[in-house]
Amino acid sequence: MTTRTLVITSSILGENGQSRALADHFTAQAQGRGVEVTRRDLAADELPHLALVELGSWQVSEEERSPEQRELAARSDSLIQELRDHDVVVLAVPMYNFGIPSQLKAWFDRVMRAGVTFRYTENGPQGLVEGKRAVILAARGGQYAGTEMDTQTPHLKLMLGMIGITEVDTVFAEGLAMGEGKRDAALKEARQAIDGLVERL
Repeated sequence: MTTRTLVITSSILGENGQSRALADHFTAQAQGRGVEVTRRDLAADELPHLALVELGSWQVSEEERSPEQRELAARSDSLIQELRDHDVVVLAVPMYNFGIPSQLKAWFDRVMRAGVTFRYTENGPQGLVEGKRAVILAARGGQYAGTEMDTQTPHLKLMLGMIGITEVDTVFAEGLAMGEGKRDAALKEARQAIDGLVERL
């Protein structure tokens, strides 16, 4: 059975981004093993910030939506369907000011929908996107993993867990702005970690 993998990039540096390079390496290794890969570049195909009119379109039944509401709701619906159609989601994430790129936040704003990808119960929220795995490929100029300065990783895992994706692997490439030697060693180690993950897909 073919593993369908959705690889999402969000670096504003495009092909020059180190997180993009990690995503490219993952894609090459995965396709070499027969894994079906879909790529979505959120910087090249940027989503607008979520606005009230789009949020409101989700609250109206499909039959009662205006043409504008149908178009706005379709944006979220298609992203959620794309997520559901894949077994693994790979997030290649640079760190911007200790957070995720706003482009990636805009994607999460569309796929985290109450009543669709999660619901509230008496025991708290329950994710409705089940049977999926996630991989985070984190590229950082400094070294933050395992410290309180890494607010990015818990945030990503929280949002993924909210929709039901709790099996999450993380590959860190850190210290990329701390000298050529440290950068090269970190990228080599990250590529090796990616190779190991691909073997387990």
